[in-house]
Amino acid sequence: MKLTVLTLAACAAIVLPAAAADVTYRKDVAPMIKKYCAECHSSSADAPSMAEFNLDQEKYKKAKVGPLTDTFEHLLQLVNGKSMGAFMRRLDDGTSLYSGGKPGNMYKYLGETDAERATNLTVLKAWVGDGGWNLNRMAARGDVPAITKEQLDKLILKY
Repeated sequence: MKLTVLTLAACAAIVLPAAAADVTYRKDVAPMIKKYCAECHSSSADAPSMAEFNLDQEKYKKAKVGPLTDTFEHLLQLVNGKSMGAFMRRLDDGTSLYSGGKPGNMYKYLGETDAERATNLTVLKAWVGDGGWNLNRMAARGDVPAITKEQLDKLILKY
């Protein structure tokens, strides 16, 4: 029997909530970030801080280098810092509210296969927290409202 991505994601969604409390940055997220993101988002790739990236985004985009994600603190800037939600927007599979059905531009790097990407995304969503995965920013933009206190309160982000 051939398993589809939806079947795998459904299975992961059933199994992971029980283990969601056990998902941590050190054990689960850091190794994933190192494996899939370090080529463009680490100090060895000359990646800038988020503040530096924001000063000259075109320069870094042209060089195909993104903001640092090699430490917990750097990653938090993209999850719940001034660049709120950037992590989620870039890695989303296109099924979240406000995605318009389009995966984020970094989703394709989250694994070699659809199944691997779906599994890794499920782990990241568990780390962020049930109901914490959202594409909102600190301030409203277009049709996307600003992040709410209720949404912020759902973030887990265990170290």
